[in-house]
Amino acid sequence: MRYTTIGSGTLSARRVSVLSLGAMRFGTTTDEATSFAILDRYVEAGGSFIDTSNNYLFYVNRTQGGESEALLGRWRASRGIADEIVIATKVGARPLAPATDFDTPREGLSRAAIREASERSRERLGVERIDLYYAHVPDQTGVPLDEQVAAFGELVADGTVGLLGLSNHWAWQVERARGLAAAAGSPRADVLQYHHTYLRMRTDIPDLRFSRDGEIGVADGSILSYLRAEPGMTLVAYSPLLNGAYTRPDKELDRGYDHPGTRARLEALDQVVKQTGATANQVVLAWLTRGELPVVALIGASSVAQLDESLAAVDLQLSAEQRRLLDAAN
Repeated sequence: MRYTTIGSGTLSARRVSVLSLGAMRFGTTTDEATSFAILDRYVEAGGSFIDTSNNYLFYVNRTQGGESEALLGRWRASRGIADEIVIATKVGARPLAPATDFDTPREGLSRAAIREASERSRERLGVERIDLYYAHVPDQTGVPLDEQVAAFGELVADGTVGLLGLSNHWAWQVERARGLAAAAGSPRADVLQYHHTYLRMRTDIPDLRFSRDGEIGVADGSILSYLRAEPGMTLVAYSPLLNGAYTRPDKELDRGYDHPGTRARLEALDQVVKQTGATANQVVLAWLTRGELPVVALIGASSVAQLDESLAAVDLQLSAEQRRLLDAAN
């Protein structure tokens, strides 16, 4: 395993593996025994960074979520896991009532909602402190951004949260939130979580569920350039393997990838796959985690075999020429 550091503070910074394990489906579509086996294998391989949320996975069994956090809590207790494993969770997108879709009103990011949600997440996870706490999505209830920033800062001051992060926010919201925190002398969000992979996704297609202005959760040029300009920040890239679409013909790409650049990039990827003997998934993960930007790849797995394929990418070193080929394809 290889490691990187998240967080810029000397006291709160944490050393984590460059592959983070997503636990979204653990406890629902991935049963407990399989989830425990995947978690055990991940830790055995040196993995130390697990991702979840307080709303995972509400729409499977018509709940409000929390199944993933609760499973991680049981796994931690049964294995004697302590501070050596960094667990990230999120607040802001949990439905206010049991739901099966994203139309149900969500908890939002008021001071009261953040504090209440953090307490419940700590109970389910069985921890005294949340290592990394994200604002999952922008607040839709009208809470001022300065209230949100202050509420997260209070949790850090209380010692119940370590690092802060922002997920699926517009770039201007990231900058404004970090500016408000700096002006108030409050901790800033040092970790961003967005969808990011080798293929480039169009961001101009409106998603009527979340934003009429286009796709909000993608690491587009504004997010990537922000990372270059702000030393000490890290991008956690979710869905880097496109749910199997790189390697499985039966998996269709999202319509956002229906543009000429996709074919060019897939051709370049195929060349590097043939040169290295690695799988397309492994090349994508190596490209993400060994590039110029500080990126942690957030991988999912429904079996130990799937996890092992991703773990093997840690040792894959792309040549300078292979990286140039991949980067230049458009």
